[in-house]
Parts: sequence; structure tokens; C-alpha cells
Amino acid sequence: MSSQPEVHIRVQDQTLRVVQDGDELACFRVATARNGVGERNGSQQTPRGWHKIRARIGAGQPENTVFVARRPTGEIYTPRLREQYPQRDWILSRILWLSGLEPGVNRLGAVDTMRRYVYIHGCPDEDTMGIPSSHGCIKMRNADILTLFDMLPAGTRVRIEE
Repeated sequence: MSSQPEVHIRVQDQTLRVVQDGDELACFRVATARNGVGERNGSQQTPRGWHKIRARIGAGQPENTVFVARRPTGEIYTPRLREQYPQRDWILSRILWLSGLEPGVNRLGAVDTMRRYVYIHGCPDEDTMGIPSSHGCIKMRNADILTLFDMLPAGTRVRIEE
């Protein structure tokens, strides 16, 4: 009997791997938080530990769809749009919303990953992968998040480690 796939994110080497039964199904370069790792609300750090995909958002939307508060804005990202809105935290194409599984570590109270709105999401393709640069989320290339989104159901376990 085959187990479900899991996602393993390593902050140290800025990678996201999908593994199942010991086999690596996919590996992607990502960008985690520029402020490093940490679980506290307001830290803009990437939370460690075991999580699950609480919600999958954006199915059927075009690549480069812009999301604000998890809703498509009707815009399609372009560098020109970025020039118009330089302060936006660009969340594009798909969102995998994470929820912590470890009470007191990344779930409930001041360390709740879900209430911090930590996602795995697409970002502008000109953003550099492999260098911590997010506000706490795990950013991916749009083509990569589309692939990942189609591979993983809600409830998939996600481990984030240094």
C-alpha cells in the first residue's frame, strides 16, 4: 500500500521536495523568509515543523493571476503592473495555505501558521529563487507552483526544517 506524498522544505538549501515512499517525485528551488525562520506572529519568518495544506486556492485561474487576501483581483501580473504597485507582496497563480500541526510550536496562540497566512505560492518570475526573500511564505516560480498544486491534495503533510 502506497503512502500519501509529503512535502519537505529545507530552508538551508532553499529547496522543496515532494517525496512518497522514500522516492523523490519532484524538487524545486524556492525562496523562504528574508527574516529567517521563526514561528511568532508578526515576525515575517518562515515557520518550522510539521504542517498540512489546509486549502488549495486558485484552481482554474490563469498563470500569473494576482491574489490579494486569497482572492483573484482580476489582474494578470506583468512587470509593468509591478511598477504601478511597488509595495505589493506579489502572490501569483496558486496558493497552498499551510496550517501547523504542532500545538505550541506552529499551531494556536502567538505561533499559529494558519492565522499568520503562511502559504506556498507563485511569485514574479523575475524574483530570484534560492535566496531568502519572502515575508514568511515559501515562494516558487509560477510554472513550479502550477505543477506542485496539481500533485498535492488538501491535507498533504509539509515539513519545514532549517
